[in-house]
Amino acid sequence: MILAWIGAALIGLSLGLLGSGGSILTVPVLVYLVGEPEKLAIAESLAIVGGISLVGAVPYALKRQIDWRSVLWFGVPGVVGTFLGAALSVYLSGVAQLLLFAAVMLLAAVMMFRPAKAQPGGQAVHRRSPVKIGAEGLGVGVLTGLVGVGGGFLIIPALVLLGGLPMSLAVGTSLLIIAAKSFVGFAKYVNVLAEHNLSVNWSLIAIFTGIGILGSLLGARVGKNISNDSLKRGFAAFLVAMGVYVLATNVPKVLNPAPAAEVHVRH
Repeated sequence: MILAWIGAALIGLSLGLLGSGGSILTVPVLVYLVGEPEKLAIAESLAIVGGISLVGAVPYALKRQIDWRSVLWFGVPGVVGTFLGAALSVYLSGVAQLLLFAAVMLLAAVMMFRPAKAQPGGQAVHRRSPVKIGAEGLGVGVLTGLVGVGGGFLIIPALVLLGGLPMSLAVGTSLLIIAAKSFVGFAKYVNVLAEHNLSVNWSLIAIFTGIGILGSLLGARVGKNISNDSLKRGFAAFLVAMGVYVLATNVPKVLNPAPAAEVHVRH
């Protein structure tokens, strides 16, 4: 279980260092290190990430580094999308959800490997497009509900490129949006789990959230002395390795599904 606690610390460190990425570690840690069933891991991931992100957003809120208009434009459609994604998860098997999750990890890695584009004059002026921001918020929300990722690696670029926010505002805004989406998705998943006769492990959620919060605070301090570009590339390489591992362990289950267990009824 020690490896699981280390994983919880890494989740928090990632959120503190990058403002995103922590949630994409949560499901693999819960599945492969803790041994939780896939759907249960996704639900617990939403609660854990929501708690860590909410606490992480507080310092940004106190410094007035949250753009509340973007929270509405992106966050409200994101919350709706998360609810829909959690509802749709009933129609996917746990293995299918993990395969989709692996694809998301590889997508995140590609986005993190891409170098940031230099803006002429230091800052660029973007015209905000509420329709585009809302549409992406809805899409990222559905993804959150389906596979349990907060989507910070998608939210931050959207806020910067579509919403015209500087990074100083995008990170705090992203954390608050992630928290809102995650809590709504978790609330819906409680009903989904009931249909599978599963219930969340509240003590596990509390411990992971606590360790993750400490990790995020440490990450925020350490991140001041490390190149953000180096951090992203290192994390992207890790995501590729993890994504390939998830694919390797779940593709065989799809190609060679285990025979359904026979049910014998005695009279």
